[in-house]
Amino acid sequence: MTVQIPRIAASSYLNTAPLVWSFLYGTNRGRTEVLLDFAPARSAEMLSDGRVQAALVPVIASQFIDGVKIVPDVCVGAEDRVRSVCLITKGADLEDVRSVSLDTSSRTSVALTKIIFREFLGFEPAWFDALPNIDAMLEKADAALIIGDPALILQSQTNRNVAEPPLRVFDLAALWNRFTGLGFVFAMWMTTQESCDIDFASARDEGLANIDRIISNYEGHIGLSREDLKVYLRRNIHFSVCDKMRSGLALYLELAEKHKLISERRPLRYVDPIY
Repeated sequence: MTVQIPRIAASSYLNTAPLVWSFLYGTNRGRTEVLLDFAPARSAEMLSDGRVQAALVPVIASQFIDGVKIVPDVCVGAEDRVRSVCLITKGADLEDVRSVSLDTSSRTSVALTKIIFREFLGFEPAWFDALPNIDAMLEKADAALIIGDPALILQSQTNRNVAEPPLRVFDLAALWNRFTGLGFVFAMWMTTQESCDIDFASARDEGLANIDRIISNYEGHIGLSREDLKVYLRRNIHFSVCDKMRSGLALYLELAEKHKLISERRPLRYVDPIY
């Protein structure tokens, strides 16, 4: 009898690489089938549709996927600056923004953008859904939400003064921290099954132990130096949930409900940890 291995899904952004490295190249290789997609939102769709047993998905998916459970502690998050989730303007302050093009690849980041404007800046611009093309986005709106590797590439160009026109970058996790003093959780592993036998925590630890190999795979692809890639993966992105990030997640969901970005706040349910 053929044993069917579990299927898992994640985005192919650099910030997920330490969480999936073990399944692609390490000790967990062959134990799961890994489906990678450019957009985190599509991983959530695959989980919701039952095409995978577990997926690394935007945290807001916990509020709309029926029966979903979260794998505790393992995450893509930030205590302060994240660098790969940004609002971009052509030099304007956010207070002067009247329209925003939204990269809908991550529903969590879209909701966070709306919370920042509604709750902290005190006004609401017009919203436009858009593909992550900065020129087209800023042609239509005053600001653009860009996530993942495209955001890193844009910042690299801006820092080297090769972006045209000169762009201004607002880091969403840094804005969140400025207004709340808290960290932010962008994505976590989730499952719709009652239990999960995949040890995502040990897979994360193996990935973090192989950061140098991961950097070698990405070096030269997104315009960041080896040292900059190391800073991003070791300092900017956090792969475990600290108390500041846990409190930030609770507040984020509370504000998402307040501003009607979710219909009602569902309690977070967790799978039992693997020892």
